[in-house]
Amino acid sequence: MTLKPQLRSDETRRELLALLLAGLACVTVLVLSIVETQGTPGTNPGGTPAASGSSLLLLLVLITGAACATGTLAFVITGRARRSEREKALEATDLRRQLIMSEAVFKAEPQILIFWEHDSGLRVVNQSLSTVAGVPQDREGLLSFGTWLDARSVHELKVALDALFEDGRAFNLFLKTAEGGDLEADGRAAGSRAVLRFRDVAGYKHDLVHLIERHRRMAGDIETSRNLLNTLPMPVWLRDDRGRIGWVNDAYIAAVEAADEAEVTGRQIELLETRQRNDLAADLAKSEMVRKRMPIIVGGERKAHEVVAVPTDGSQAFVAIDVAELENKQGELDRQLHANDRTLDRVSTAVAIFNSQQQLTFFNIAYSRLWQLDPNWLERGPTHSEVLDRLRELSRLPQVADYRVWKQALVSSSAKKRDVEDLWYLPDGRMIEVLSERRPDGGVAFLYEDKSEKLALESRYKTMNQVQRETLDSLRDGVAVFSTDSRLRLFNSAFANIWRLSPAALAQGPRVDELVTGIGETFQTDSESWSQIVACITTISGEYRSNAGTMNRGDGSFIDYAVIPLPDGGTLVTFSDVTATRRYQRALVERNEALEATDKLKNNFNSHVSYELRTPLTDIIGFSELLDSPRTGELNETQREYLGAVSASSRQLRSVIDNILDLASIDAGAIDLEMTTVDVRDVVTSAVDGIRERASRAKVTVDVGIADDLRTFRADQSRVRQILFNLVSNAIGFSKPGDTVFVSAWRDPVSVVFEIVDQGIGIPDGDRDRIFERFVSQSQGSKHRGAGLGLSIVKSVAELHGGSVELNSKPNDGTRVIVRLPHNAEVAPAVTPSVIGQAQSPTPAEVLPSSQKLG
Repeated sequence: MTLKPQLRSDETRRELLALLLAGLACVTVLVLSIVETQGTPGTNPGGTPAASGSSLLLLLVLITGAACATGTLAFVITGRARRSEREKALEATDLRRQLIMSEAVFKAEPQILIFWEHDSGLRVVNQSLSTVAGVPQDREGLLSFGTWLDARSVHELKVALDALFEDGRAFNLFLKTAEGGDLEADGRAAGSRAVLRFRDVAGYKHDLVHLIERHRRMAGDIETSRNLLNTLPMPVWLRDDRGRIGWVNDAYIAAVEAADEAEVTGRQIELLETRQRNDLAADLAKSEMVRKRMPIIVGGERKAHEVVAVPTDGSQAFVAIDVAELENKQGELDRQLHANDRTLDRVSTAVAIFNSQQQLTFFNIAYSRLWQLDPNWLERGPTHSEVLDRLRELSRLPQVADYRVWKQALVSSSAKKRDVEDLWYLPDGRMIEVLSERRPDGGVAFLYEDKSEKLALESRYKTMNQVQRETLDSLRDGVAVFSTDSRLRLFNSAFANIWRLSPAALAQGPRVDELVTGIGETFQTDSESWSQIVACITTISGEYRSNAGTMNRGDGSFIDYAVIPLPDGGTLVTFSDVTATRRYQRALVERNEALEATDKLKNNFNSHVSYELRTPLTDIIGFSELLDSPRTGELNETQREYLGAVSASSRQLRSVIDNILDLASIDAGAIDLEMTTVDVRDVVTSAVDGIRERASRAKVTVDVGIADDLRTFRADQSRVRQILFNLVSNAIGFSKPGDTVFVSAWRDPVSVVFEIVDQGIGIPDGDRDRIFERFVSQSQGSKHRGAGLGLSIVKSVAELHGGSVELNSKPNDGTRVIVRLPHNAEVAPAVTPSVIGQAQSPTPAEVLPSSQKLG
């Protein structure tokens, strides 16, 4: 196709050259003819040149011929040029068709075609490969192989290209992009040029690439594995399908004391004895893997080894692990575990350990006690699920909505090695904290701790702290607690108010010296007192001492302080503003002195007057009895009536004087109880007999009821009679004619109870609080008018016995007085406080089996 245009071009050039030479010859002839004609002069007979006409004719002929030749030549040349142009156009069309066909062929197969010339270097001819991940689509990026090929492929391509450019060595490689795509690279030399083609890997080549890659990985893995096995300190060896040693590691070579691997495989030096090899072969025939402990001589020393044999495809792999030290450690571990088990049996926290199969392998004594489970049943190794089911049967698990879901979550958490931390609220009120901890052997250990008491203590502790804080803030005295580093740890609002300090600044915990400096800037205080306080707080001698005193502040106020060491090494300092107290102290002292003098004067007066009245009153009573005697003569009815009135009034006056003397003795602390065994019936009867005559005159009935189980108790009999006499007398005095006074006695767990109930007018609410005071007497509209000492003496004598007096009364509803005396006054229980308006005690008819009436 390229020779025909070349021949036509040469022919055309020759024709054009001949035409040019012919035309040149014609022009030359014409010029020579003209010159010759003009160079031979002649004249005609008329005087003109003789040959001029013929020369012109000849010249015209020559010019015409030359023009015809030139036109003919031009026509020929033009025709040939047009024919040559048409041929070249057809040739160009054919070339474009072939180029399109070539490009179609190139693009029919997705590929990258790179062309290399010595002068121009690498250039991309075609890029139609877009199906492989990681291949750039721009032509500049394609030539930067290191940016889109992985490291191994870049290295292999570089080595192949260097060999291609230097020696013209063709290559065919399988490469991988950085994104994991597979490529086939083909390099060929064409003269001084080179062509590099990248194509997608498809069909059998795709499988071939994977096989090559797998082979490369396997070869690398084998090499890595053997290098790794060579680093192991334990002998490792492989046997082929014929039972011969095919490969050994360095530890095997050292164990058999060989020079190298070739000597071992060549001489088939065995590490195991024949009997041991036969045993392993027999065991391998039965199972896929054999682990057997046997003694092996290694380096001239016989040690225990665990031999592991694993059959592979037609071969066998062996490893001998030195377990001599492991056996020693195992024994030591067993002893340590046994010691740990004994230790866990002594702790209060319940511990249960389950193995990887969820079976109970260990439990301590606290575990069986906490859940109250049978130790014999636990020693059988029940599963975690069985233990939970047993506890649920015994109602010792938390109440949950769906027990199966709850149990499955707990068991699955243990199986999946997830730690459990929960708080169980048991039906019996206990709170159990449950913790689980994973164990290296695949098991799990559960810790159960009864938090009931701890949580209760924490709650009480927090409550106590809150109460203490509220209590401190409610105190008027300033309180400050300093820790061992002399910093303020606790304070109340009164402390900040007394010294006018900012609570926010105090909350920062300043040191005591900083506090003293700040206080000194506000007040001019007693520096000596503060020095003593600081010395007590900052002492390092270990001898903590307390201190107290009063400091005079610069504003004229007085502050009492007290320094008290605390058990934790801290120091408590209290401050109290006693300025107002100091102002009233003198007045109170003077008033107290005046009151003491008045009281002493009153006691002296009572004693003096009582004794001065008692002597003549005794004479009056004696002469009255003498006049009433028949020996002094007969008296008429009027005289006898007057004499009876004088005698009754004298006895009443003597009773008042006796009461005054008793109160004076009680106030002076000079009265002593004569403790004896008191017969209850005798003392009640004696008191009632003493008031019989007065009851008859008032037309009041006295009803006495004594419990059958009440017989005696220890007390001062005369004082008990005095109590009953005063109470019954008082009840009769406030009763109306026809009323009944009930006197009852019974025994409770700690006291002997005397109850006197009347049906009188009662006591108003405003007078009940003052009824036991001295010289308080209210007639309440009745005819009774006493000195107001009877109930006061009753209360004082009852309290001397360690007892108490209660009074319940309502207006127009009578009065009930209850006296409680301990069974044994020498070991008297706590006194029951008096309660006014308390619910009434049972009536005598409800508690007394028998009663008697006196009227």
